[in-house]
Amino acid sequence: MAAGARVAGQPRWVVWGAVLSLLAMLTLSLWTATMWRRAPLPGADRIEVEIPRGASIGQAADILEQAGVVDSSEAFELLARALGDSREIQYGTYGFFEGEGWGSILERLKRGDTLIVRIPIPEGMPSIQVAERLNAVGRLKGRVEPPAEGTVLPATYEAKIGETRADVLKRMQQAMTEELDRQWERRSEHTAVKTKDEAVILAGIVEKETGDPSERRRIAGLYSNRLKQGMRLQADPTVIYPVTKGKPLQRRIRQSELRANNGYNTYVRDGLPQGPITNPGRESIAAVLDPEVHDYLYMVADGTGGHAFARTYEEHQANVANWRQIRRDRGI
Repeated sequence: MAAGARVAGQPRWVVWGAVLSLLAMLTLSLWTATMWRRAPLPGADRIEVEIPRGASIGQAADILEQAGVVDSSEAFELLARALGDSREIQYGTYGFFEGEGWGSILERLKRGDTLIVRIPIPEGMPSIQVAERLNAVGRLKGRVEPPAEGTVLPATYEAKIGETRADVLKRMQQAMTEELDRQWERRSEHTAVKTKDEAVILAGIVEKETGDPSERRRIAGLYSNRLKQGMRLQADPTVIYPVTKGKPLQRRIRQSELRANNGYNTYVRDGLPQGPITNPGRESIAAVLDPEVHDYLYMVADGTGGHAFARTYEEHQANVANWRQIRRDRGI
């Protein structure tokens, strides 16, 4: 055989084939690593992509290619199946960036890292306003009617773009159920309420009576004392609720409203109202289930945003006179 026909005992074409195969593998590995780990282009625009519920990795890859997020749906699907894990991809609207690494894209699809909207529900927001706020949030689907009063836990909620408002509302209500269950198990022997429903009703009154968090347990204790002694609660928020469904009254309470017998007015009704008057927050629920122990029975505004508390009616009348003088001094 002629010189040079073999290299290290192997035919030349075998050697070159091995070299070319190695180069191809190295090139593929480099390309894979580049596509998998690359960073988005500087200043790249966000590309929104909606992945429908139940989409396969192949269907998602086609959607990504059509949107210009990946160059090849076939290559993305192949690498996703080879390098991914067993987790299913999640539906929703995503925001990807031009040039973003395929590994990052796949991880976000499996983690469900979708675009979201945040919906704050403040403490003491009545259900009619919860529905108004939820219906006003853009990029969600469907509409909701006001839920039963007292069934929504105030908090800031996250919703996927394209999610139904009904599903978001269900989460808000489930959060209240779970919070009530958790706190009910730790209730104090001093609480005056006998059921979770009663806890929500009384917590709503406490929520509406004060904007000072430090007063909640004291006010809860005051109303607990009244309930235990058979005194009417005489809580102004229970007068306002039937008139506005929990929205601000924007005026003084009328005498006719103080005399109205409507199931809520605790000036004419013994015990608790027939139902909640708002959606109380965690702290007001906690205050009702573990009220401050004292012998206060009366309270009136003190001009600072808080209340002056009294044990006797005579003390209370003096506090009322002081509050009226404060109002006169302020030109009210």
